[in-house]
Amino acid sequence: MSTGATDFVSYRFSTRELPERIRIPMWRENFGRTIVHADIEPSSEVPFQAEATLHALQGLRMLSLKGSAMRFKRSQTNIVDGDDSIGLIVSLPGRSQLSQRGQEFELRGGDATAILHSEPVAVTYLEGLQFGLALPRDALASRVTEVDDLTMRPICRRTEALRLLMTYVKLALKEDALAAPKLRDAIVSHIHDLAALAISEHAPLGESNASAVMAARHSAALDHIAAHFQDPELTLEVVADRQGISPRYLQRLMASSGTSFTGRVNELRLQKAFMLLFQPQDNARRISDIALEVGFSDISHFNRLFRARFGDSPRRVRSAGGGNGA
Repeated sequence: MSTGATDFVSYRFSTRELPERIRIPMWRENFGRTIVHADIEPSSEVPFQAEATLHALQGLRMLSLKGSAMRFKRSQTNIVDGDDSIGLIVSLPGRSQLSQRGQEFELRGGDATAILHSEPVAVTYLEGLQFGLALPRDALASRVTEVDDLTMRPICRRTEALRLLMTYVKLALKEDALAAPKLRDAIVSHIHDLAALAISEHAPLGESNASAVMAARHSAALDHIAAHFQDPELTLEVVADRQGISPRYLQRLMASSGTSFTGRVNELRLQKAFMLLFQPQDNARRISDIALEVGFSDISHFNRLFRARFGDSPRRVRSAGGGNGA
């Protein structure tokens, strides 16, 4: 896949529907030689299966892989493709063994490392989920000195920049942000910044004003809020502590997106309540129980916010949707 692609494109590759006898040759040709420009050898005796998802756009390729154990090898023959990008490989979780420049080690449990696509390398995928980023060497070299010397070093999963990078990428994909041309360049630039920080053994980031770090911290906070908004004990202080930042800094991050912490939490709770009011299996439930389920402990407060948000009471919204009311 060319690194010069302008639009955001996604491809999925799978052997699931293929007859077993042709899975390996098809995987080698259609995925190995055509996409990752590597020779692939299965390394287990079990029936071979594999699937991968590739996202590609200008300045960034992202690949997730799972399936049978296999070995990828980019030899001198393969590297004539001219790809000089830096690969960042993350085990999510799982195990992979890597070999380049006379160094060998194993990745597992969320750890990561960087490799050079311009030099021979062998990556043996063993199990679990493996995620990889391919980033233009020039983009990282402009952010990190001697970037080639920072490859083949283990990056601990607890490294703050790596954690922020993975959360940021996850949310960008989840929200289809990379498909929006107006956002794409900024997001790719932020990913370059965070990847550079991750591989450069940077000191703790602190409350940096760097736009990439701010964007990643904001994404991480939104991700945490989305996963826990139904918890009535969720507070600004709890989320800030979970992200390792101060409540005041989190307030500034939320304000930068045009909302507040309370506004974001209430919006998610109200949207969830609205959806539950229309589900047939919830018609017999009391509205007060639904309010409690989505995180509101004060029913009167829930009713006021619901009417302000949707222009009608929860009871009338349920009736309009064919519910029984309660």
